Amino acid sequence: MKLTILFGGASFEHEISIVSAITLKEKLSEFELNFIFCDQDHKFYLIDPSKMKAKIFSKGEYKKMPQLTIYTGGFTQKSVFSSKEYCGVFLNLIHGGDGEDGSIAALFDFFSIEYIGPRVDASVFSYDKRYTKYLALARGVKTLMHEEMSSSVHERVNILYPVIIKPSRLGSSIGVSIVKEESELDYALDCAFEYDDSVIIESFIEGVKEYNLAGFMANGKINYSIVEEPQKNEFLDFDKKYMDFSRSSQVSKADISDELELKLKQNFEKIYKNLFEGSLIRCDFFVINDEVFLNEINPIPGSMANYLFEDFQTSLKLLSNSLPDNKRVRISYEYIDSISQAKGK
Repeated sequence: MKLTILFGGASFEHEISIVSAITLKEKLSEFELNFIFCDQDHKFYLIDPSKMKAKIFSKGEYKKMPQLTIYTGGFTQKSVFSSKEYCGVFLNLIHGGDGEDGSIAALFDFFSIEYIGPRVDASVFSYDKRYTKYLALARGVKTLMHEEMSSSVHERVNILYPVIIKPSRLGSSIGVSIVKEESELDYALDCAFEYDDSVIIESFIEGVKEYNLAGFMANGKINYSIVEEPQKNEFLDFDKKYMDFSRSSQVSKADISDELELKLKQNFEKIYKNLFEGSLIRCDFFVINDEVFLNEINPIPGSMANYLFEDFQTSLKLLSNSLPDNKRVRISYEYIDSISQAKGK
C-alpha cells in the first residue's frame, strides 16, 4: 500500500516531527512510502527514504532534494520537460503548530487531498487546551479544575498550590512547569509565555494515576489500542516525551480492572465520535478516586502511538481505507444564468 508522510512544519515541535517520521519509516515496512518535508519557510521537499536521517535536516542537506508544489489531489515535482505527481493517501505527521492547529488540514481539504489526521474542527478543539476543556464539558467528560491567564494580564492564582502551568497551544511538555509555592509563579509564567500568550493553570496532584489510550474509527466502530500506564517521575517532561516519539517496541498493558478499562474507553468514545473521524488519536487520562478525568488529547501522537498497538501496520491500513469523504461543492452558475436570462443579457 502506498502512503505519503508529511512531516516537519514551522513549529516548536519541528524536530520532534522529524524523529517521529524516521521512526515510522522503520515501523511501516509493508508500505510503499514517500516522505515530504515541510521546512520552516513552508517549502516542500521530496525526501529519498534512504536519506531519512536526522542530520540531513539539521545540516540543511534536504534543500538539495526535489522541491514540490501542491496541487489538487496531491503534490507535483516539475522539471523542464516533465512532471511527476504524488497522490493517494497522505499522513499528516506534523506535530504542534501547522500540523495540529488545523493549518495542514485546511490545506489538504482545500486541495482535495485524502489524508490521515485530524480535520480542521478536531484540530481546533485538541490543539488549544482551553478549547479541549470546553469540548470535554460539552460531552460529559470530566477534567481537572483550571484557570486561564494571558501574558497581558497577570491575575492572582486561586487554585491551591502546588499547581502546574501549561502553555495553552503547545505539546510535548514544552514550557510546562510545576509551581509548589507562590514565589515560583512569576518565573514559571515567564517560561510558559515564551511559547504562548495564554496559559492554563491546574492543580498538580503528586502520584496521580495516569493512563494513555489510543484509537481510531474504521468500519463504523472505534478500534482501541491497549491501555498504557506511562512510567514517570514527577510528571512527563519534555525529555521523557521526546523519547516517546522514537519508541517502536510495544509497551506492556496496564494492570487495571476490566471496569476501569471500560470507563477509559467510554470517555475516549465521547471525545472521538463525530469529530476525530479520519485520525488516530491518543487520550491521556487521570484516575482519581475511581473517577476518570481527561488530561489532554493528542490529535497526532508521537510516532502515531505505534507502541500501543499489537499490529500497528494493519491498524494503519484499516484506517487508510476508512477515511471520511471530502465532498466539494459543485458550482453550476444556475442563479447567475437565471438572472441573465430574466434581464435578457
